[in-house]
Amino acid sequence: MKKIRIGTLLFPACLSLLAAPAATAQDKPAERYIYATYSYCDFSKQDRADEIFNQVDKPLLDAAMKDGTITLYNYLKHQTGGQWRRVSVHGAGSIQGLLDAQKKMGDQIDANEKSRKLSAESSAICPSHDDYIWRAVAGNLGTAKRGGSSFSTYYVCDQRRESQADAVVKGMMAPILDKMVADGKLLSWGWLEHIVGGKYRRLETLSAVDERALMEARTALVEALDNNPAGDIVTDICPEHADYIWDIVAQAP
Repeated sequence: MKKIRIGTLLFPACLSLLAAPAATAQDKPAERYIYATYSYCDFSKQDRADEIFNQVDKPLLDAAMKDGTITLYNYLKHQTGGQWRRVSVHGAGSIQGLLDAQKKMGDQIDANEKSRKLSAESSAICPSHDDYIWRAVAGNLGTAKRGGSSFSTYYVCDQRRESQADAVVKGMMAPILDKMVADGKLLSWGWLEHIVGGKYRRLETLSAVDERALMEARTALVEALDNNPAGDIVTDICPEHADYIWDIVAQAP
């Protein structure tokens, strides 16, 4: 995506977006918060961690979905990108809901000797991690099935101007991404803001049926933004990023 000067573009664009009528409480969608644990794992043993997830964590997550404790979960395997190797995600309607769900499932593991031993084995395979809490700002993430492959871009941003980036995404990029979902090129997309965690302040995530469809959609998005200042405005506010492609191996809904 080529870089252009944005001094004459940013503020008119944002002002027009922010001047739009505010949504009423009745129209406002439910809040979506996401707890994500990004794990660093032993490459030679990480497949064993996946087996333990299926034995221990997945049944608890499925039960938590069924009883309403959580609103979504994902388990992601590294395909391309940085040092994170696995991601475990669960969602709820509030930060407290995320923390309550985490404690509930942790207590269930601790109460079962076999589960406790398997969890300890998994922790030895993936001995360190980064925890983030995100809030969904735009997109259908958490309300639609994500498919088999995800492209996630983690942004380091100028914190003074993050809300401007949010306005640009909602007003100038969301119609493009929503149309890609409607056309079947993407299954889901999301723009999330940092609540708790490390240096990354915003997350853009896209998903499609498989990796081929995902990369075709990513290329189409870049082309759609070629003559659209939105991408350059976001890049100016969030100049540093890390890209990952994830295999989505378990999810709900």
